[in-house]
Amino acid sequence: MGADKKEKEVLARKYSLRLARELGVNDTTFNAETSKVVANAKKYSSNYEQFKKENLPKKLTLYEKACNFCGRILKVNPGKKRTEELKKLITLSHLNTTPSATVSFSVIVFVLILILGGAAWFLTNSLFVLGYALIIGLVVMIALIKLPDFFANNWRLQASNQMVQCIFYMAAFMRHTSNIELAVRFSADRLSPPLSLDLKKVMWDVETEKYETLKESLDNYLETWKDWNLEFIESVHLLEGSLYEPSEDKRVGMIDKGLNLMLEETYERMLRYTHDLKSPITMLYMLGLVLPILGLVILPMVASFMTSDTAPLTIAAYIALFYNLTIPIFLYYLTKTTLSKRPTGYGEADIAEEIPALKKYRNIVLRLGNRELLISPLFLSLLAGGVMLLFGLAPWALQFTISEQVLLSEQPFENAFGFKLLDYRLYSDGGLIGPYGLGASVLSMFVPLAFGIGIGLYFLLRSQNVFKIRERSKKLENEFASALFHLGNRVGDGIPVEVAIEKVADMMKGTASGEFFSLLSVNMRKGGMDLQRAIFDSKTGAINYFPSPVIESAMKVLLESSRKGPKSASSALINVSEYIKDIHRVNERLRDLMADIISDMKQQVSILAPAIAGIVVGITSMIVGILGSLNKQIANISALSPDSTIPAGLLSLFGEGVPTYYLQIIIGVYIIEVIYIMSILINGIESGSDRLSERYTVGNNLVKSTIVYVFIALAVTVVFNAIASSIIGGINTLPVT
Repeated sequence: MGADKKEKEVLARKYSLRLARELGVNDTTFNAETSKVVANAKKYSSNYEQFKKENLPKKLTLYEKACNFCGRILKVNPGKKRTEELKKLITLSHLNTTPSATVSFSVIVFVLILILGGAAWFLTNSLFVLGYALIIGLVVMIALIKLPDFFANNWRLQASNQMVQCIFYMAAFMRHTSNIELAVRFSADRLSPPLSLDLKKVMWDVETEKYETLKESLDNYLETWKDWNLEFIESVHLLEGSLYEPSEDKRVGMIDKGLNLMLEETYERMLRYTHDLKSPITMLYMLGLVLPILGLVILPMVASFMTSDTAPLTIAAYIALFYNLTIPIFLYYLTKTTLSKRPTGYGEADIAEEIPALKKYRNIVLRLGNRELLISPLFLSLLAGGVMLLFGLAPWALQFTISEQVLLSEQPFENAFGFKLLDYRLYSDGGLIGPYGLGASVLSMFVPLAFGIGIGLYFLLRSQNVFKIRERSKKLENEFASALFHLGNRVGDGIPVEVAIEKVADMMKGTASGEFFSLLSVNMRKGGMDLQRAIFDSKTGAINYFPSPVIESAMKVLLESSRKGPKSASSALINVSEYIKDIHRVNERLRDLMADIISDMKQQVSILAPAIAGIVVGITSMIVGILGSLNKQIANISALSPDSTIPAGLLSLFGEGVPTYYLQIIIGVYIIEVIYIMSILINGIESGSDRLSERYTVGNNLVKSTIVYVFIALAVTVVFNAIASSIIGGINTLPVT
């Protein structure tokens, strides 16, 4: 029995060595690779739900739970055609729900909004609230019905943004090892979700025997992209076809053709996309910024007419519903629709998600000696935003803490220039309205500051450290092609890899590439490490200081190819350097295509939008002041001269108007929402689905643009109120007859 067991071990060992030779790796490498495959295979459980739980990002689970909960309460049949569409969308997005549950969720939300609207109508007796609730309910219901389409498009956008990288990793691996299974696994291990999850699902379907071969499973997956990305399908088929080429030159040529096809088609699709961008960008700018903000210029006069029989605070609430809720939702929908049409690009991933050691840099890192103190950006942003919000809401809150007589007596709050700090007034029903004073208008600017600076600081501080690390790695990527080319030439001359690395480090001293190879050299010479540990050691490996999937994959190719000999390593390094140059060349061409559009949008977000809004706030403040004084003057004339010829309709034409305090808050919050949405659009067009870059762009734009808006609004408001004061002074000196 023992002899049989020993004979089986010898036989297994024999075929292990033979298979290792056929794959072009030594026995140690083969065993290590086999162990890795087995370890990864354990990750793909036999239950699909467990597979998704282990691999799927958690951001969709709340929607899944809501749909499944509503599906148990109410069952709505979407119809046969829509059911089939929803099944495809749910499968593509890896959602754990059913078509019926998604529609049930939208219907229940619509009913809840109607109930809330009915309750608000009962309390306020305003048909406007009920009608608005009905419209919002219908819009939300339609949006929720289309939400699976949105998730699928978002998944497609994120996945397509990684397809150039996917083909690059597969081509780089298959250059030295002609094995599609290992190439797919190599790519899946280096990509981030969602495309990595799709590739793992392809392998999982083979391991669970849904498909007999990986080629069959991969071809089935590629069918899901036939309507969106034919170049990805063709490139993968070219890589598969290289397996059947008899000569090495033809095999390598087909691999190169697969990558070049992906790059060229990416450029062509992006060229068409940029040509089609002008119309939606212009529409977004006009509908989201120019028309709404310019409409605010005449809003004070309209509000003054409306407040003759409606409370100013009620009018302010209606304006806020339109400007701070309805328009931003519409703009956000247009933004996502525009981004959903973006073709494949070369995307970036949040390296803090892929490298747990970098997660601490999402905090503010303070070094105290040998210790590091981590401060959460959320704490700092809430503190800053909360303090500014207290200042901004103080004029509104004073009416609940100071007696009515004190607020109505203007002397305690009036300065020598005639400007009033609060200027509360008595409404016809006996209640207080206001504040109308310049001081309150100035203090109201702390409200948009609180939201803009608070939210902006959170996004900026949470992303800037990691963003700088990734920018440093990208700088290395730009130089890395040249460094790999030099390294490949040195290795091709017969110099050992370890010595060649040291020579390249000296040659490229002072650059990011030189620093990277210097770290490798130090790890090997002083640390006594082999090449693999010098690169990938968990504590001192050079890759820890330059986290980049491209660099990591190039180093993996170096390790694998160097085991076949110096010529193989030299050829692999030179070819990878050419691949990186090709990708970089296409990316630069793409940036050139979008340069004009991105530049215009950045100017709109950073200067034009806050400047226009700030000027409108100043004009609004002046108009409100003049109309309020005119209303008082007409009332005084009527009181002093009962027999005057002033028409009765004119006396009731003007109301007190909506205070600038509330209008400025509405405009300020609106401009922050516009900046947020436009920043998402800028990042989406420029970088695709890049969450790290999006957070950094949003944070940077919010902080800078909010400061610009407040500065301009403050200056224009003070100047225009001085002008209004002189006009009002002239009105008040007119003789009453």
